[in-house]
Amino acid sequence: MKKNRILWQVFKYSFWLGPMIAIAGLSAGFVSGIWQPVPLALIITGVVIIGVWLALKGYWETDLKDKRLKNRRSTQAGTNALVATVSVIVIIASINIIAVRNPVRIDLTENQQFTLAPQTQTIVTNLPEPLKVWVFDPTQNPQTKSLLDRYREKNPALFSYEFIDPQMQPGLAQEFGVRNFGEIHLEAGSRRQLIRREGRQPLTEVTLTNSIEQIFSDRTSQIYFLQGHGQRPLQAGQGGFQQAVDSLKERNFVVEPLNLAQATGIPENANVIVVAGPQQRLFEGEVNALIDFLDNGGGLLLMLDPKTDPGLDNLLDKWGVKLDDRIAIDATGSGRLVGLGLTVPIVREYGDHPITRDFGNNISLFPSARPVETRPVDGITETPIIWTDTQSWAESNLVEGRLEFNPETDREGPLSLGVALTRVLNPQETPTAETTETEETTETPTAETAETTETAETPTAETVETTETAETAETAETEETEETAETAETEETTDTEETTATAQEARLVVFGNSQFATDGWLEQQLNRDIFVNTIVWLSQPDQEVLSIGVKSVTSRRILMTPPLGRLLSWMALVIFPFMGFAVSAFLWWRRR
Repeated sequence: MKKNRILWQVFKYSFWLGPMIAIAGLSAGFVSGIWQPVPLALIITGVVIIGVWLALKGYWETDLKDKRLKNRRSTQAGTNALVATVSVIVIIASINIIAVRNPVRIDLTENQQFTLAPQTQTIVTNLPEPLKVWVFDPTQNPQTKSLLDRYREKNPALFSYEFIDPQMQPGLAQEFGVRNFGEIHLEAGSRRQLIRREGRQPLTEVTLTNSIEQIFSDRTSQIYFLQGHGQRPLQAGQGGFQQAVDSLKERNFVVEPLNLAQATGIPENANVIVVAGPQQRLFEGEVNALIDFLDNGGGLLLMLDPKTDPGLDNLLDKWGVKLDDRIAIDATGSGRLVGLGLTVPIVREYGDHPITRDFGNNISLFPSARPVETRPVDGITETPIIWTDTQSWAESNLVEGRLEFNPETDREGPLSLGVALTRVLNPQETPTAETTETEETTETPTAETAETTETAETPTAETVETTETAETAETAETEETEETAETAETEETTDTEETTATAQEARLVVFGNSQFATDGWLEQQLNRDIFVNTIVWLSQPDQEVLSIGVKSVTSRRILMTPPLGRLLSWMALVIFPFMGFAVSAFLWWRRR
């Protein structure tokens, strides 16, 4: 009898297991939008548990006395339980349906971490045609998915995304030319664009918005690689730039070689000029052409290897850049783990710049690189974007077999291997209002003289009237002339303000190495991203898109010194427990 009571108590409370499992299945189905197989299995399991519980309850109560009365009560209890369960399920399901169909997001973070920038919201809301983001990654990065969800909320009719496992759908991956896990592609109509090769870091708003703007932009950037002085070839092979060229073409850049010795000058459609690893000095006329190109608002990328003299000292001096002819040495020893020597610095530190802003602490490789130094120049803003580790130095003597730091001849790290510079150009001179006013004022006396002459040649009785008429006409013309001059002055002032507001920028990026972007090395870690991002920044896409700032997370950690940490450990493990035992012992002794 006692055993039956225990079983009855366990059985009575086991009823709630069914509703809980059924509610879990309904919630999972409504939230994910997928009902098979897990949500449907949970719902069926919950319903089966409820049904079995009601059946067993009715069966067990038939053995008790007063079967008819008990049956009535069991029926009522079962009916009440069933109605209550169904009501709870319906209420919870209704709440879930309303929440899914009418989502409300409230960003309570300090700097609006989960809110899209106004520029992004404008671009996504005004998409001209359907856009889809393809993420080729077997594992769905939750931060990337959350970002894509926020984009889709702004325009669910035209923006969509899909995660694809390249191993499960190799045909689709081959169609997009996927080479690595984590690649992200954009597709709009017949146009496709690669956003990122590898998924080491979550997708960022800056990268995605910039790519969306590029794929819908009618503007095509023209990139010219300077040739004729031993620069890196654009074809595949040892030290070639074939992979770099292909990466630029994937982003809708037009790439062509340029030999200034055979051309009349830099083409007018050039957006970026790349000078990659010249082995001989450039002609003075070529250097002057590059200087003029920068003065006209162009973008120039210089990738200069050590132990070479490209003859660009005049250009670099104007921008406050100086190249160190020593070789950067990485003494951290981390390169040995991956089979690299000391002359291949492993870079983990990057400047706060649009080129490197999303890199975090990921690594890039710069074999045989020279440091790049800068000095302040009025009107020029410089930002070092590539830094070596503190355990590095610039070696001046590579002849000896053993590399050691010599404080007399070597330079201690960290070393800057790349720098980005900008200079705001002065607006071009335009005709001013004074010139317009002078020209029109000069014409006015001529008209007045003609009318006065005609009046003087008419000696009739109407001379006075004619004179008054002429004076009235002159006054009217003078007023019109003044109004015209004021209008012209206002228009010129407005034009000048607009020109000043949209003044161009000259952009220059200097790397102390060109090998990092050659075939083979370009595929290593972040090397491709550094090269492509540099070209994108130099081509000067829409400034409003690039101005989207990175929302940094405010650190709320308590920084404790080791002594303070030990003190807190002693307080938590020894002092406070001892105080508790001491108080307990005192109270026990006093009551005794």
